[in-house]
Amino acid sequence: MTNAIIKLESTKQLIWDLPIRVWHWLLTGALIGAAVISLALGEHSSLFPYHSILGLVMGLMVVLRILWGVIGTRHARLGSLAFSPRSLLSYLRGAVLGGAPRFAGHNPGAAYATIAMLGLILVIAGSGVALAQGVKGVKETHELSVYALLGVVGLHIVGVIAHTIRHHEPIALSMIHGKKLAAEGEGIRTSRPLAALLFLAIVGGWAFMLVRAYDPATQSTTLPFTSVTLVLGEAEGEDGEQHEGARARDNADAQREPEQTSRESSNEEREDDDD
Repeated sequence: MTNAIIKLESTKQLIWDLPIRVWHWLLTGALIGAAVISLALGEHSSLFPYHSILGLVMGLMVVLRILWGVIGTRHARLGSLAFSPRSLLSYLRGAVLGGAPRFAGHNPGAAYATIAMLGLILVIAGSGVALAQGVKGVKETHELSVYALLGVVGLHIVGVIAHTIRHHEPIALSMIHGKKLAAEGEGIRTSRPLAALLFLAIVGGWAFMLVRAYDPATQSTTLPFTSVTLVLGEAEGEDGEQHEGARARDNADAQREPEQTSRESSNEEREDDDD
């Protein structure tokens, strides 16, 4: 069955639930914000710590997306992303030469891009937390993961544009209204608005607590519901160099040492006087 026949037999069906759509656009906004702050403004900008906060928010969003992939609607399920490498190659060949099959939910290309983005965001968030705690040897992993993520996002956008041109279907709009051309029975019954509200509340609360705990003087924040302090200032390179926050702590310790030595000397003098 050709794509043209499928299109003629298809009608607008609700495919993407509201949590997926909200997640998609919030993640897009957070990624753009973090990229602009990090790559355009640079690590010396006063806004640089906020790119780390956005990264922590994206990390939580990925965790929630994985959870929704277990309990969500059919096209949001992680199982809908399961395509073999052969299916991916066949789809890409059809996309280039013509005749690629249509999918109500994710096609193989979008599925692999989604998996890659979820994994890379987790690596970026995890390595960012490690950097914020002064762990050495993770900066290169963090940066390479960021560039890999941007590359995957770029390929995903190219795929969306190619699909729109080839099939005359602006599928980007489906992430706004949730509907795509699909066969009867492929749609979902409800958009799950309450789940979307709960998602917004969790992500919004997480972001609010991170920003509220942020101290511009030390460029640090505290992970919500923990005592873990993260220094979000610029991180220097590996070879004998330390995180800016770690260096600040070292300086503070160095300042306290003379005071401690002075107190010890005073105590010794008093002991001598008593003798």
